[in-house]
Amino acid sequence: MNNALLKTILAGVAAITMGAAVANAGPLMDRIEAGEPIRIGFANEIPFAYPGDDGSPKGFVNAHALGVLAKMGYDNIEPVQTEWGGLIPGLNAGRFDIVTGGMNILASRCENIAFSEPMAKVGDAFIVAPGNPKKIGNYESLAENDAIMVTGAGYSNIEAAKAAGVAEDKIMQVPGPTEILAAVRAGRADAGAGTYFTVKQLADSSGGAVEVTDPSAMPEDAVNWAGIGFRKDDQDFLAKFNAAQKEYLGSEEMMKAVAEYGYGEGSLPGDKTTEWVCANR
Repeated sequence: MNNALLKTILAGVAAITMGAAVANAGPLMDRIEAGEPIRIGFANEIPFAYPGDDGSPKGFVNAHALGVLAKMGYDNIEPVQTEWGGLIPGLNAGRFDIVTGGMNILASRCENIAFSEPMAKVGDAFIVAPGNPKKIGNYESLAENDAIMVTGAGYSNIEAAKAAGVAEDKIMQVPGPTEILAAVRAGRADAGAGTYFTVKQLADSSGGAVEVTDPSAMPEDAVNWAGIGFRKDDQDFLAKFNAAQKEYLGSEEMMKAVAEYGYGEGSLPGDKTTEWVCANR
């Protein structure tokens, strides 16, 4: 084989290899290689993800995602705040690259975007009067103690309580978290229901007027898992993110970063995979 022919063959192999690499690289890697920042999208969902006074990304999901990205060697990050309903459309429209908003992994969402492996287990819990006088720990205990539950209108807690035997006239519906706290503080309700992270924040802000129950007392079907959202054509970056997250999740460094937002050992996702969650939630 002469040198000219050998050079032609090698050039062809190089072109094919380069073409395969380009084909496997998604838009996010293209942006990174061009020196563009990684844009993280989130809404104003305390304590999951929200903007600080200076617009910086706060919340335990942002803290976690930034930690994973740092482990991957990426620190050129641009926060993008939007409405909750705009997170998935904004991601797929290319307005940002990653959703760090604290989004639960659900079958309907798995059809539209790709999720990282779970980074948090998101269960329900209650706020109750100090000392938990009616010994409320789960929905069944509400019915057993003839307790009045308050929660937000349209919250999933309503159906969960009814399924556990709580009478409809024992379920008070209010606009949102502020009103849930007010009802329990005033004694109009024995327990206020919501996600653990929501009610934990209410308890922390109450000055000791209420306390939060143990989320592990809730039934398995009341539990969801949150992940980081990606475009489906960024599978290459997602695979690298999952590998880095596996090393970072639950580490001393990670737990220190998220502690101020109420994320503790009980918030770790356990052994559930995104594939399982997409099929079962």
